[in-house]
Amino acid sequence: MASGRLDLEDLLDAAEHAARAGGEIVSRAFGATVDVRTKGPGDWVSDADTASERAVRDLLTAAAPNIPVFGEEEGGERGPLGWLVDPLDGTTNFLHRFPVVGVSVALVEDDDPIVGVVHAPLLGDTYTARRGSGAFRNGQPLHVSGRPPDQGVLATGTPFRAKATRLDEYLQVFRHALLTFEDLRRAGAASLDLAWTAAGSFDGYFEAALGPWDVAAGALLVREAGGLVTDWRGDPRAWLRSGDIVAAPPSVHEALLDVIAAVT
Repeated sequence: MASGRLDLEDLLDAAEHAARAGGEIVSRAFGATVDVRTKGPGDWVSDADTASERAVRDLLTAAAPNIPVFGEEEGGERGPLGWLVDPLDGTTNFLHRFPVVGVSVALVEDDDPIVGVVHAPLLGDTYTARRGSGAFRNGQPLHVSGRPPDQGVLATGTPFRAKATRLDEYLQVFRHALLTFEDLRRAGAASLDLAWTAAGSFDGYFEAALGPWDVAAGALLVREAGGLVTDWRGDPRAWLRSGDIVAAPPSVHEALLDVIAAVT
């Protein structure tokens, strides 16, 4: 099923409806006692994650039965066309009662996101995009920032899933970026870092070793808001597979790639 035969507006509505349903579950559980288990060092999953994912999956399947759904926590089917779901991005934040968490839903075709929703249930914001139609927050259009690189405040995140293999490389990039740009921020939710980059609150974002569910929807927001999205080598097609992402307005994107190339 090619995207040319899809009604992306209807599918965006379905994605937003599903993300909001997941967000309601996350909101109700925030601050409550939940069962928690670990997937790895610093990588947690709670009952709120799985309940949110099931709610999102059920609504997406009801809206588009022929499109497979793959969620971070319970897996599912993958195909050339399919949904990618992060039902609670920022689980560590959630468990520490830090309200920077998101529900991310993206429709991806051949490793290219074509519909994306990032819902921040505890902050009251919903970010939406479909390919070729712009990016929006609560219905208002977004555009990436126009600040020069030396005035840029960029978002990032540590490669907590790959500390053994990627931390030294990341720390070199972090240091060079801190010297090149005005400052860096680490909020702990990749989907929202990308949404805030699309909104111009951040002037760019870079991170390594992420899952595709972490970044698919947010990356579409950045692209539709006028930014560029690539992997760390500048490849615009490989970031979803590698999990190494650079997302920023064009001038900051170029400067970020220079920073990475200088130390990797």
